[in-house]
Amino acid sequence: MVHFELELQDLHQRLRDMGALVASSIHKSVLCLTQHNEDLGQQVLRNESMVNQMEIQIDDMTTTLLTLHQPVARDLRMLVAALKISTDLERMGDLSVNIVARALTLIHQPDIGVTVNIEGMGAQVENMVLRCLDSFVKEDAALARSVLLADDEVDKTRNEIYDTLTAAMEKDPSVVRRALATMFIARNLERIADHATNVAEDIIFLRSGVDVRHRREVHLEEAEPAQS
Repeated sequence: MVHFELELQDLHQRLRDMGALVASSIHKSVLCLTQHNEDLGQQVLRNESMVNQMEIQIDDMTTTLLTLHQPVARDLRMLVAALKISTDLERMGDLSVNIVARALTLIHQPDIGVTVNIEGMGAQVENMVLRCLDSFVKEDAALARSVLLADDEVDKTRNEIYDTLTAAMEKDPSVVRRALATMFIARNLERIADHATNVAEDIIFLRSGVDVRHRREVHLEEAEPAQS
């Protein structure tokens, strides 16, 4: 049992390390665009293979622990959550790469001529990711719930960006390609926020045993911690 607990701690740390690397990639992908910094974009591209390898290692380790120890109750929820979280983190890393691909093109082109709050949206999304990771480290369901609520603000910012870019394209068709690329970046940021929401839902499940997917209308604060 002591050996199993040590392995769980190791798994926990590997997820934290993967999360930190992914959060860094998200941050750098946005700065690549807003600061016209190609070096930061290249760092994100180089990190992709490391994120992928981390996911494979975590999945292999989790599967081994499930097979050898056949855990129950809270330990079982922890391993199930670990599998799902590693998948969501890997997808966040992929989406950061998608952002960089568009950013590396846009930074060498003229500005569209309108102001859109990509930097602000990036900060909102990064905050969601950091909070969901912090909720995982602390096993804090209340903090995880705050991530669920923040998703609506990200959607609002995305809509504002879309509206501004749509108006710009209608006014000047020459900016269509650049505007669509910027919309693509906003869409990928929104999808990162969706994956952060998934992680937050997994933390709530880990802490309380309550599955809150597709149940945003339910009062999540009513969920009591499950017994181990």
